[in-house]
Order: sequence, then structure tokens, then C-alpha cells
Amino acid sequence: MKTHPLLSALVLTTACLSAQPVLAETAKPDPVTPYADIRYRLELVDQAGLPEDATASTLRLRAGLKTGEWNGLSALVEGEAIARIGPRHYNDTVNGLTAFPVVADPSDVLLNQAWIKFRPVKEVEATAGRQAINFDNQRWIGSVGWRQNDQTLDAARISAKPVKGVTLDYAYAWRVNRVFGPDSPQGIWRDNDIHLLRFGADVKPVGTVTAYGYFLDIPNAPLSSSKTIGVRLAGEQKLGAKTKLLYAAEYANQRDLGLNPRNFSLDYLLVEPGIGFGAVTAKLGLERLEGNGVAALQTPLATLHAFNGWADKFLTTPANGLRDLYADVAVKLPAIGSVKGANLRAQYHDYDSTRGGIAYGSEWGLMLGVPVARQLSATVKFSRYNADSFATDTSKFWFAIDAKF
Repeated sequence: MKTHPLLSALVLTTACLSAQPVLAETAKPDPVTPYADIRYRLELVDQAGLPEDATASTLRLRAGLKTGEWNGLSALVEGEAIARIGPRHYNDTVNGLTAFPVVADPSDVLLNQAWIKFRPVKEVEATAGRQAINFDNQRWIGSVGWRQNDQTLDAARISAKPVKGVTLDYAYAWRVNRVFGPDSPQGIWRDNDIHLLRFGADVKPVGTVTAYGYFLDIPNAPLSSSKTIGVRLAGEQKLGAKTKLLYAAEYANQRDLGLNPRNFSLDYLLVEPGIGFGAVTAKLGLERLEGNGVAALQTPLATLHAFNGWADKFLTTPANGLRDLYADVAVKLPAIGSVKGANLRAQYHDYDSTRGGIAYGSEWGLMLGVPVARQLSATVKFSRYNADSFATDTSKFWFAIDAKF
């Protein structure tokens, strides 16, 4: 008989937390540190063209154990359970409820991370096992922390810092554990030949320069197989006591690889100037993912929710490409009583194709994040996509509470 996800996670969380007082009594640093986090989220979706609206009320319980370092060795094991709380009024990609919009948070109990790390010297470390890998702004490689289930890689990774301000990364991954979970037909990509190379350097006073090469040979998703070579610059310059200039620029070229049946060479471009003034940060951005009418530049291992609007209409780049012209404003709100550190953020996106001058649509979004207590935070978020010639009108609303222990 299958154990209910919520019960399994509660047992795991209780066991980890109950160990804390015993470990705290020892004078030496804890050889094993337990941790846990709990996230409840309500997600509502109204999507034109579908007969039903989605209501997804889910609870994620995650708990793990991390060891201290011994002779350069350390380890982590982390499990999680995702449980549906309330009616099953959404398509989680597993339950077959295709009359409802997709909310990719299926119920499950699974191993999220399990890795061993070896650090022979402080400048070099190697990690092997199931792990979350995030590079730079996660545009290409990310763990998709927004969804209840992370995207993780079964991989071997070597990281080095040979001199101050310089980082080198190489990872080889053979399995991708996607956010949809192992029961979904699109939940696991097996037998991959994925090579991730990254070089980063702090170049004063300009900023951080990153060069990368991502080679993805994915037999389970041949249209996502590609080789991408690129360079990124991100930095800031102080203009006054409370003012700073922000900037990011990136260029990459992507070509077909492995079993991909399409032959293409497509470019990626990002230009993002901004300004920070006191509690306000404002950015304007232009992002181009080229398409040739048959194939388009794709970023299948990215944290996609963070890009091209929160409504998630462009998780797959259309064949005619995507031009996203956007504005993003974030404000740190003043303290109200004991509540300090609240943030308000607003976005607007205008979407076109990069080929043929097709107006896709536009989107706006609002988000409020409130740290309720030291270990507790709440988030309210809304996004509205207005379609012109791509997809359909879609509204999404989220309410979430996160607790970390």
C-alpha cells in the first residue's frame, strides 16, 4: 500500500527536527545538521479556451540531513513530499484532467537530492549524485525553485576557484529529474550526454564576465538537444550616495546537436540597463530568442518561470522566435510595525516574434513578498497575459506561505 505523501513527509520532518536538541548539547560543531522547509501554495488559473478554471491547493514538505566536513568529505540527503490539499481541480500532467489548465505540481514522495562532496583543498570541490545546479541568473541552467518539485540533475560536478574572483565549473549529467515528477511521461530525461562548462571572472570596475558552453544531447527530447556558446556581462556603477547604474548584456549562439532532426544556427541576445535609487530598482530589458520558422532557440534546463512573464506562456520558444521588451520595478517597502523587509514588484512585457513581425501579446504582473517572521514568509502574486496572435488570454493568482527550519 502506498504511503500518503503528507504522512511520509511529516514523519521525516519530525524525525529531523527532533534530533536538533540532542545535537545542540554537544560542544563540538554538529556532525549532522537536519533541516526542513514547508511551503503551502494556492494557485488559481483562468485560461481562455479551456472549459474549467484551475484551483491547485498544494503542500510541500521537504526535509534533509547535511553532514559536516570530514577529511574533505561531506554529504547531503533530502526528501520531499507534495500533497494535494482539497479538490483535484487542475491538470498536474499526471491525472489526465485536460479540461483544466496545467499546474505542474503533482502529488508525490521522492528523493530530491542525494550527493557526496569532496574538497581536497579549499579552492576545489567535486560533487557527485542528485543535485540542484544553478548557474548565473538561471537563464540556461537552473533548479526551477518556483515549482513545488525542483529540477535536479544526476551529475558529477567539479568547481574550482584558482585565484580570487575567478570560478571554473564543469558538470556532466546523465539524468534530468524535471518538475513534473517521475510519474509524468515528461518527468524524467534518461541516458543523456550533457556537458556544462562555465568560466566566470570579476573584472573591476566593469563587473562579472561569464563565458559558457552548454552541450545537451537528450535522447528523450531530441528537439531540445543543442550546443550553446555564449558570454555574459553583469555589473553596477555607483552614481551617487543613493544611486547606482545597473547593467547586464549577453550574447549566445545555439546549434543543433545529437539526434535533433532540425538543422539551425540561432542567436540569443539580452540587453538590460537599470537604475537603483534608494529603495527602488527599475530595469528595462530586451531579450531575443531567435526562430527561423521551423526551429527556435530553446533553454530546456533553465528556471523558465523567472523569464518572459509569470504566466508561463513561453516555456517553449515559438518557431518564429521571441522578442520580449519588458520593464521591471522593485520597491523595498518601509517597515510597518514589526514587519520589515517587505518587497513589491511590478512587471510589464510586450511580446513579438523575431521573424515575420508577429505581435504575440502582452503581460503584466504584480508580486508582494512579506517576511512575517525570521523563519516565515508570505507571497501574493498575480499575472495577466493578453493574447494577440499567440496562445490565449490567461490570468494566474498565487498565495504562498514558506517556513524554513
